[in-house]
Amino acid sequence: MIRRVFAVILLLSGIFKGSAQELPPKRELRGVWIATVANIDWPSEQGLSTQAQKLEFTRMLDEHEKTGINALFVQVRPSADAFYAEGREPWSQWLTGEQGQAPSPFYDPLEFMIKEAHKRGMELHAWFNPYRAVFHANGPVAPDHITRRKPEWFFNYDGKKLFNPGIPEAREYIVQVIMDVVRNYDIDGVHFDDYFYPYPARGEHIPDAALYRRYASSGMSLDDWRRENVNLLIRELQDSINGEKPWLKFGISPFGIWKNLDQDFNGSDTDGSSSYYNQFADSRRWLEEGWIDYIVPQIYFPFGHSRAAYDNLVLWWSENSFDKHLYIGLGAYRITEWGNRRQMPRQLNYARKYSEVGGVVFFSSKSLIRNPLGFADSLQANYFHYPALPPAMPWKDHIAPLPPEEPRLEINPAEGVQLSWKAPAAAADGDLARGYVIYRFKQGESLSIDDPRHILNIQFGETSFTDNTARRNEDYVYVITSLDRLSNESTARCRISTQSLKIE
Repeated sequence: MIRRVFAVILLLSGIFKGSAQELPPKRELRGVWIATVANIDWPSEQGLSTQAQKLEFTRMLDEHEKTGINALFVQVRPSADAFYAEGREPWSQWLTGEQGQAPSPFYDPLEFMIKEAHKRGMELHAWFNPYRAVFHANGPVAPDHITRRKPEWFFNYDGKKLFNPGIPEAREYIVQVIMDVVRNYDIDGVHFDDYFYPYPARGEHIPDAALYRRYASSGMSLDDWRRENVNLLIRELQDSINGEKPWLKFGISPFGIWKNLDQDFNGSDTDGSSSYYNQFADSRRWLEEGWIDYIVPQIYFPFGHSRAAYDNLVLWWSENSFDKHLYIGLGAYRITEWGNRRQMPRQLNYARKYSEVGGVVFFSSKSLIRNPLGFADSLQANYFHYPALPPAMPWKDHIAPLPPEEPRLEINPAEGVQLSWKAPAAAADGDLARGYVIYRFKQGESLSIDDPRHILNIQFGETSFTDNTARRNEDYVYVITSLDRLSNESTARCRISTQSLKIE
């Protein structure tokens, strides 16, 4: 209750400069990363009971729903292990306390997480760490873990055991691991983080000289060969995903700097380590070639940073998104460290200035829920106060679904206005409606679905909704639109009024 009151105060006082007096964005991805490695976000500890795990997850999503989050990036494969049942790798130790041990009583965490996310109108992107195999190189692993079956595929580096990206068979194995999830689960996207080749560790080197001599093309440098190994994985995975489920999104969250300006004329006005040279991740090329659908650069730096200023990087990425989706990765975990309650609101406002920026993703779930310096309250009361749809991806699908049919309305004095409708037929491309948006207008208002302030709910699957906030003796017009899997929205032909109780 205290948090809700504080949120209203923030909205009324205008402490956080933002869009309170402006039309808020109708389309904006509002995401959060849920890290499972080392139990960063969920579960809170290893070996919790099934009931406790489910309760923690639903409470976490309830908090994010209140904040206005519409997309989850859940780490389902932290170390060549699994938070899901339908795959080829052992259960994760971060889930049950022992790698290879199934949850008891048995349940499928990923299936459960997808259901809970979709129940709240949220997308769920399955987040994979492609190359990390063992978090602690000498730690225990299950008897059937891939490092036991194919030890020649791996090397130790900085205390961890990693896949060697230069081995074609290892690359194919990683693709198949991910495709298990693509085929078996109703996820909305496949997501990689920033861990490709390992971040440099002083005094260590990657033992791949023999592989380089064996596989590199004539005249190709070692660094370029490593970058091509990463490119091959991304291209192969994109082809596999599109062949299986062409509507599925594929995105990556690299380190915030591609190259510095003094390294490349096309680089950013920064002076820090870069993904191109340090992780051999050519993130700009992935966008230029169209190998990924979205990118979430991790820009965990404040305004005015001497080597990597936030505004310089947002500007650079907006100029190098190549018409694919750009979401800015924001470091919620650093808000308290900065000690400036205006820093993160400024970052969000600044990102919104660029039409190329389609949203933000916060690291991480636990940090955001802790409400550092009241920031989650400001999201709820101001920035994310009204619902938003994720941006559409016309290069994957530009055909809108048909509108819902046969809307019905009943007024129940005890519960509110009860709406129901029928799902539409398939659109011209064969796609069925995946979800619905319910708008409410007062009689006489312009029925513009471009204004998100009229959105009551965004929901998946269900063909009914109860408006329990309708005022007695107030007449409304409700508009219901359909959504497909890529958030294309139908026309607003499905309308019904409390005044006439007839279809408009």
